[in-house]
Order: sequence, then structure tokens, then C-alpha cells
Amino acid sequence: MKEADIQERAIATIRACLGEVPFIQVQQVRKNQRRGNAEADLVVDLQIKGSLPRQIVVEVKANGQPRLARDAANQLLRWCAAFPEAYGVFMAPYISPQSAEICTKEGVGYLDLAGNCRLSLGQVFIRRESTRNPFAQKRDLRSLYAPKSTRLLRVLLMHKSNWWKTQALADEAGVSLGQVANVKKLLLDREWVAKGDEGFRLTNPQDLLIDWTENYTYRKNTVRDFYSMKGTDEVEEAFAKACRELDTPYAFTGFSGARRVAPAVRGQRTMAYVNTISEALLEQVGLKEVQSGANVSLIIPYDEGVYYEAREMDALRIVCPVQLYLDLKGYKGRGEEAAEAVWKQELSKLW
Repeated sequence: MKEADIQERAIATIRACLGEVPFIQVQQVRKNQRRGNAEADLVVDLQIKGSLPRQIVVEVKANGQPRLARDAANQLLRWCAAFPEAYGVFMAPYISPQSAEICTKEGVGYLDLAGNCRLSLGQVFIRRESTRNPFAQKRDLRSLYAPKSTRLLRVLLMHKSNWWKTQALADEAGVSLGQVANVKKLLLDREWVAKGDEGFRLTNPQDLLIDWTENYTYRKNTVRDFYSMKGTDEVEEAFAKACRELDTPYAFTGFSGARRVAPAVRGQRTMAYVNTISEALLEQVGLKEVQSGANVSLIIPYDEGVYYEAREMDALRIVCPVQLYLDLKGYKGRGEEAAEAVWKQELSKLW
């Protein structure tokens, strides 16, 4: 939505919310107000029955990400410091729980177009919660979790303690400077990275990875299913040997990786990324493509970033813990259980 449209809907939302309280009357709503050095998108004059007139000062943003919520809260507090009779309220199409917590801690109210609000006006307290975000910014999510962007996320997650300059991070991930700048902005908006003299670094890896899993499926890759008469260990050793001989990049993931990272994990399906599924590879390993009853899944990756920091374990190449967690988390059956084992065994120690 355009900012002008958001502002008009914000006014309607304020009137609708406060209009449900029988002893509150909205007298007027003024746009783009300035008083001294303080500015406000909206100023709402209220009359509460049995008390002095009150004033709500509103800061409206195009989205409710934590960084913008913090900026809005600071601006509202400046207005309220100069005019103590005012009560500050942050508004956006959708305000996340993290942004709502920021507002609460700063002592300002919040109200969004999705039905979430927390308003404290003397003897009047209004609170509503809605878990659904009807204004989800799909373009924003596509940008953050686009193939080249996820190369950056893997680097940041695997090296959480590192401070990065733009050029160094671009070189490490194999992406452009513009790609780094775009992802950095999106992460700053969510307050998942911090800036300093040495550059910037990831500060909230758990929230980033959890959000990524909610917007990820290994099925975005090309997946082909096969059957082998060999045992799991035998077919995986044969597959690794064939890839080396054919000079074909590969890395095991899913249960194949989890069994080696967390030996308690159970799961018999072999899963591996491989750049090319050639007839020579299938013949050498002894794989037959099937529509059902598969025990081997070969995955042609949507981007070669999936191989970032793959490591040797038991003479086999295994994807990094971040990629392994992503691939397991959304897998039906025991995938989620295996993902939690990877988190406990690898990621919790990494962070």
C-alpha cells in the first residue's frame, strides 16, 4: 500500500477502534502536524467522559518491522516529552509481536490494520491480538529468501561471531555488492544484525533460521526418487565414490547427513544434492527411478549455495548444519525430530 493510503486507513481504524468505547468521543483527526521540533503523522483529539480532553499522537509507517517500530517510538517519545498530555501510538499495516514488545517497553501504544492493538489511556485499556498477517510482504520475503540472498544467510549463520564489511561478505558468498546491501537492509529492519566500526554481524541467528524454515521447502529443488537394492551405507558409499570418479559435485543432506551428525537419528532414506544425474552415475551406483517405494532421493539444487561449507564425515561430503536443518525441518515423518537433533548437536554449539 502507498503511504497516503495507509494513513487514510489508519484514520478509519482509529475511529473504528475507539468508536466501540461508548464513553470516548473522537473530536477530530489532524494530519501532518508540527509543534516546535516535534512532528506527527496524525494527532487525534479525544474527549473521555468524566475526564479532561486527551490527545493521541500517531506515527504511521509502511511496515511494522522492529527497526521502524523503534524509530517511531523514539519520535513519539520526543513529542510526548514536549507535550505531556499526549499519548503516543505507532501504526502500520501489521505489527509483529517483536515490534509490539518494543512499543510496550518504550511506553507507547500500537494499533495496526490487522486487528492488533494495545492502548492505555488513563482508565481506558484496550488490547487485541490477531496472529494472522493479511499484509504479508511477499516481495520482501522473496527478496530475503531468493537464491542469491540465501547464500549470504548461510555465511552469516555459519559465522555468527564475524564482523563483515560489504566487499568481504560479497566475496565470501559469491554475490554482488548490491545483493549484500539489499539483504543487510532487510535484516536491519528486523533487528537481526548490528552495525559497528568493524562492519556488521548477525545478532539473532535463531529467529532468522526459524523464519527461513517457515519460508523454505527443499522441494523448490528438482527432486528425483530412486530405488536401490543395496543397504543404506553401501549405496551412500557407492554414490560418493561414483561422484568423485565422475567429477560431479555432491553433498549428502536429510537423514543421510543427520545420521552422521547425530547418530541417534533413525531414517533409512538416502538424500543427496548432486549437480547432474547422469546415466553413468545411475548405472555405477545401481539406481532405478521409481514413482513409489523409493529409498534414495537425488536433488538437483536450485542454487549451488547449498554446498557452502560442506564437510567430510566418514569419507562422505555432508552439507553444513544450517542447510541440513532446513532440509530436515519441513520433511514429513521423522524429519522434524532429526532437525531438532541437528540443532542440539551442532547449531546450539555454533551459536
